[in-house]
Amino acid sequence: MLRYIVRRILQGVLTFFGATLVVYALMFANQNDPLQALAGERPISEAARAALTERYHLNEPFIVQYGYYMRGIFTGDLGTSLTGRPITQLLDGAWPNTFRLAVMAVVFAALIGIVAGVVAGIRRASIFDHSTLIITLVLISIPIVVLAPLMQLFFGVELRWFPATAGANPTFYGLILPAMVLGAGSLATYSRLTRTSVVENLRADYVRTAKAKGLTRNRVIGVHVLRNSLIPVITYIGVDLGGLMAGAIVTEGVFNIPGVGSQLFRGITTEDGPLVVGFVSVLVIIFIVANLIVDLLYAVLDPRIRYE
Repeated sequence: MLRYIVRRILQGVLTFFGATLVVYALMFANQNDPLQALAGERPISEAARAALTERYHLNEPFIVQYGYYMRGIFTGDLGTSLTGRPITQLLDGAWPNTFRLAVMAVVFAALIGIVAGVVAGIRRASIFDHSTLIITLVLISIPIVVLAPLMQLFFGVELRWFPATAGANPTFYGLILPAMVLGAGSLATYSRLTRTSVVENLRADYVRTAKAKGLTRNRVIGVHVLRNSLIPVITYIGVDLGGLMAGAIVTEGVFNIPGVGSQLFRGITTEDGPLVVGFVSVLVIIFIVANLIVDLLYAVLDPRIRYE
């Protein structure tokens, strides 16, 4: 198990350096004039140019610049936005809102999606199974840029069950509706994955053996079928958590949530390169850690994985 963990950590470290190197190169190295690319259409004075050149070490080779940036990340310094504010300060204000939103979305999607998938798999070809299939197809088909305003209008403006916007300091209640919107697509995927996996495992030889040994139906499903059926779902949840945090741009924009997605969107539209690179680097770390946790859980659920 220790060898498996060390191998996964090393793969994560390599992934981190590869991803951040690509992002850094796209923002800084692949430009004829990196400073003008950083400032966009705004003019740069000679004094500002000299200061920015020194700050970003642009008179050094690219790999040295990247080394300085990595040193900053490992010491907790993500640099300064073109607005003059430290990126860590912007991240501190945005991170808690996006993290709470993503976790609430995953919990909402996992609870409903897995339960619906298990019931649909056990009652295959029933009315519930067909209804679940139709609902999940609808949820997957509607893009979030359409679903978010519709849910906001119906549940927030017409019915007034939830706040239409979350505001500058979103509460748990204010994030429920955005979390439902963000997790809608994941809910459908969790349900489909669980349903398919349950159906396959119910036909497996080990289930027939368990029934032949006289185990109760609840024990066969709860201990044997459910445990093996959750392996692909847990794998997807880990990947999905990082994706939800990175993909919350639309949801945070519609519900006016001051999170990572809204800050990243502002950085892209204003061509604020340091802000974009800093936020993307943190998202890469989150994505890698989430996948590492999933790999470890995967090995716990299926011992064959760690012996490969």
